[in-house]
Amino acid sequence: MTAETSQTLDRGLRVLKLLADTDHGLTVTELSGKLGVNRTVVYRLLATLEQHALVRRDLGGRARVGLGVLRLGRQVHPLVREAALPALRELAEDIGATAHLTLVDGTEALAVAVVEPSWTDYHVAYRTGFRHPLQRGAAGRAILAGRGPGDDPDRQFVLTHGELEAGASGAAAPVRGVGGIEGSVGVVMLSEAVSEEIGERVVRAAKDVAEALR
Repeated sequence: MTAETSQTLDRGLRVLKLLADTDHGLTVTELSGKLGVNRTVVYRLLATLEQHALVRRDLGGRARVGLGVLRLGRQVHPLVREAALPALRELAEDIGATAHLTLVDGTEALAVAVVEPSWTDYHVAYRTGFRHPLQRGAAGRAILAGRGPGDDPDRQFVLTHGELEAGASGAAAPVRGVGGIEGSVGVVMLSEAVSEEIGERVVRAAKDVAEALR
């Protein structure tokens, strides 16, 4: 038996998804065409979403995602963190290095979950909330690599040294196949280089995190 659903709510969510997929916003006419409904319905949907700050309209009348979506997004991080922790904990213990899950935040990489190994004499301090440009560091560069084809061997993992902290090396792999999530799983350690084997272990951890988030 098919569950009873709300057609209006479904259309409102479809509006948000359509707006999230464009950088330039959409007009009422464009939304009407994509949704297959008349303009009056679109106007009502946009007016309701605007009241909740989920949608805004610019001077040209194009609708865009509103800042209210950011407030909702902040509540996602704790859920993502909880799902990723088992795989991160196993990765940190296996390698003896600080493991982390990093997500995109605008043009930056933001660490949302960090696990330090329990048995090492020393390790790199890497805190939740740490952010850096996507173009620097293994975590950010792995996220950028994840925007390419998944079967490209050069995009499976990224190894770096000294890009964010002198003497520290990193390995990270993109989290693939999770709708609405763009991120990477990685480790950071005090060493001159990171082996290919560690890179491959990080790839397995990224797959475990992706599975936990699906």
